[in-house]
Amino acid sequence: MEHESEAAVSLETPIPLFTGAGMAASAMSKGEHRTWMERAPQKRLMLFAGRSNMALGEAIAERLGIQMGDVTLKTFTNGEVYVRYEESIRGADVFIVQSCVSPTNDSLVELLVMVQAAALASAKRVTAVMPWYPYSRQDKKGMPREPITARLVADILEAAGVDRMLTMDLHAGQVQGFFRKPVDHMTAVPILAEHFTLLLDIEHDEIVVVSADAGRVKLAKKFAEMLGADLALITKERPEHQEAEATNVIGRVRGKICILLDDMIDTAGTLCAGGQALLDHGATRVFACATHPVFSGRALERLASSVFEKVVVTDTIPIDPTTKPANVQVLSVAPILADTISNVFNDDSVSGLFHGGNQLF
Repeated sequence: MEHESEAAVSLETPIPLFTGAGMAASAMSKGEHRTWMERAPQKRLMLFAGRSNMALGEAIAERLGIQMGDVTLKTFTNGEVYVRYEESIRGADVFIVQSCVSPTNDSLVELLVMVQAAALASAKRVTAVMPWYPYSRQDKKGMPREPITARLVADILEAAGVDRMLTMDLHAGQVQGFFRKPVDHMTAVPILAEHFTLLLDIEHDEIVVVSADAGRVKLAKKFAEMLGADLALITKERPEHQEAEATNVIGRVRGKICILLDDMIDTAGTLCAGGQALLDHGATRVFACATHPVFSGRALERLASSVFEKVVVTDTIPIDPTTKPANVQVLSVAPILADTISNVFNDDSVSGLFHGGNQLF
C-alpha cells in the first residue's frame, strides 16, 4: 500500500520540459519541476533594402553600425519580380527600406514581394521603411467615381504581411489612419530648419517662411517657429492633375528673405511660379525646400533656370548627381531613420526623438 501511494503521487507531479543539460541538472538537484521552457531574451535587427534607394539603405546601415542583409532581387524578362533572402531571418526584426519612386508600381510590387518573402521565412516582425509613400496625394475622393488609392496601398501592404510602417512627411496626415498596424510618421522639417539657420546667419525678423498652399500652412507655421520667422501663404488653383497656378501672396514679403516650403516637388511648375510671385511682391532673396524630390517631367530644367538661390531637398528619393542642377542641395534623412529604427527595435519612444514634435499636421 505504501508503494502504491508513492506511485500515485509521482504520476500527478508535472513533468519538466527539457531546458538544457545544465538547467535540467540544477532543477533535478533541487527537486524542482517546471512546466515551461525559459530562454534568455534574444533579438536580432536585420536591415534590407530594395533597389529603389540602395544608397539610403547603406547610409542607414552605417549609422546603425551594421551591414545590410544579403538579398537577391531580380526582374524577369516578363517584368515579374523575384526575391530571395540569402541568410536566415527566422525570428529576426526585419526592416525593409524601399522608397516607391519611379517606376512607382515596380518599386511597390518589389516591396510587397520582399515583405511576403520575409513573412514566409518566419521573420518575427516586418517593418516597411517607406520614406516616400506612393499614391499619397490620392488620399480622398475629390470627384465622383474616384479611388482612394492611398488607402488601397495600405491594404495591400498589410495583406502582404507588414507588421509596422515607418514613413516620412506624408502628404496628408490622415493616411496614417488607413493602416490597422502601427505607423511611425517621421519628419525632415527639423533638419531643414537647422540647415537654413546655419545658411542664413541673419536676424530672424528678416526671414519669412512661405507655405506653398493652404494645406501646408500648419507645417509652415511649425517651420517658421523653428526659425523664429514670420509666415506667409501663396494661394493656388488646380485646373488639371499635376497642374497648378499661383494666384496670390498673403502676408508681408516685401524686403524679406523668403523660404518657400512644401512636402514635395513634383514637376516644379507651381514652385517656380511661386518663387517668381514672391520676387514680384518685393522679396529680396528666395529659397525653397521640400522633403521629397519627386522631380518628374521638366522639373530639373525648371529649377535650374528658376529664381531660387537654393532648393534644399532630402534623399528620401534618389537624385542622379549627373543631372542635378547646381542650385539643388540634398540633405540626408539617414540619421533620422536610423535612430527611429533603433528605437523601434529597442522598444523606446519614437516621438521622443523629436521631443513629441513629429506630428506636424
